[in-house]
Amino acid sequence: MRKIGLLLFLCSGIVLFTNSLASAQPKSAKARTIVTTDGEVDDVDTFIRLLLYANEFNIVGLVYSSSQWHYKGDGKGTKFTSEMASTAKRYGERTELRWPGTTWMEEYIDKYAKVYPNLAKNAKGYPTPDHLKSLIRVGNIDFEGEMNTDTEGSNFIKKILLDNDPSPVYLQIWGGTNTVARALKSIEDEYKGKSNWEAIEKKVSDKAIIYAVLDQDATYKKYIAPNWPKIKVLYNSDQFWSFAYLWPRVVPAELQTYLNGKWFAEHIKFNHGPLLEAYYVWGDGQKLAGDPEQTQGDMKEVEKFKRSQYDFISEGDSPAFFYLIDVGLRSKEDVSYGGWGGRMVQSATNPYRWEDGKTVTDFDPYTQKQEAAYPQTRWIPVLQNDMAARADWCVKGYKEANHAPIVKLNHSANLTIKPGQKVALSGSATDPDGNQLNYKWWQYEEVGTYPGKVELQNGTQPNASFVVPKDATAGKTIHLILEVTDSGTPQLTRYQRVIAKVAE
Repeated sequence: MRKIGLLLFLCSGIVLFTNSLASAQPKSAKARTIVTTDGEVDDVDTFIRLLLYANEFNIVGLVYSSSQWHYKGDGKGTKFTSEMASTAKRYGERTELRWPGTTWMEEYIDKYAKVYPNLAKNAKGYPTPDHLKSLIRVGNIDFEGEMNTDTEGSNFIKKILLDNDPSPVYLQIWGGTNTVARALKSIEDEYKGKSNWEAIEKKVSDKAIIYAVLDQDATYKKYIAPNWPKIKVLYNSDQFWSFAYLWPRVVPAELQTYLNGKWFAEHIKFNHGPLLEAYYVWGDGQKLAGDPEQTQGDMKEVEKFKRSQYDFISEGDSPAFFYLIDVGLRSKEDVSYGGWGGRMVQSATNPYRWEDGKTVTDFDPYTQKQEAAYPQTRWIPVLQNDMAARADWCVKGYKEANHAPIVKLNHSANLTIKPGQKVALSGSATDPDGNQLNYKWWQYEEVGTYPGKVELQNGTQPNASFVVPKDATAGKTIHLILEVTDSGTPQLTRYQRVIAKVAE
């Protein structure tokens, strides 16, 4: 990283870095993304939240797929046993499994259509309902892991991966990877052995980025990993549980307020229009078509599992698109930085794969322990408040609703520092609604490579500072987050991240 615009104030020893380009902080182009989904209840709730954020990224495909938990069957009575040991033991031989059909995304987009005019009053960039419907395709759904035949969905993904736009395509895997695997297999079948195969292979490998929540079929391990080893993979196996079915076991009691029935009843489920009326919560009387195991809407089940009415059920796949929302944390730049979509580190055995897991932990101040889920859990209050604001957008005009502050740095986002120096940090923010703003600078200790803490001076002011510890050795990094929260209802938060690197 280059040192830009260094101003050394000899009298105070303060090092201030300025960069006219950095101060403007232009937003990057919206990320292109394709969603593949097996239609489980947590996929439906994830999809509803995705629609609330559809202005934040460029959705280019919505594809029905299958998984170890959900498949249609071939209609011929063919019997199938899962390749995944736990599912094989649980279900045995089946001709179909808990299949929710291939019309549910259209049905929720119809509900989105009713709130779309109001959403569009509150933010630019929301896609029209007709455009979203034009992106829907049916992929490989007959059985778990089926990837033997081309489908409309796999061909649609194939076309996007082969187009002439070199920008990344984030492939969100909410179920199994089989439809994506089929698209890649079709590309391989068409081009391998031809003179342009190396160029095609590189083009697709450079473009495709898979964000997978667990392995819900075997197609990644059996086909994608060995045949497309340079496709980047972000693999979430632990952190998503704080937003999934097991949240009561994972989320500290102090943060469960944002997931309980009282919160959801007030902020999401009721009085926020037809899209959010359809959101699934415990004890709401709703029943997902085709899935006999989706019983959370029954009050008897609420009592059985010791939940409360309207409690959160699950959005286990939402971290896949949280990762794409630009809130200033720079995690799309490097997923190891951590952000709304969690934090992952590069695999020790595969440089193209980033993973979470038991060794990727953040300090949980509520349990006073390093926790594997906390890199995701720590954002629950701001994520939920942000969703509540979007829920308001469904029914309120711009002047009645709240909107997030806009946060900027007054110097470069990347600093070069020296041990013993005092470094000035400076940020500023504006609020679209004229709300008061609260500033907080904090060190993301687990992300920086410097193993110690720094002491921030004036950490609740726009302008703060810290002294670089004398034991900070060359090449070590310190990550400093400027967090700005408005005083609106609900309170909304945005950020900027400064990465300070010790000069080498």
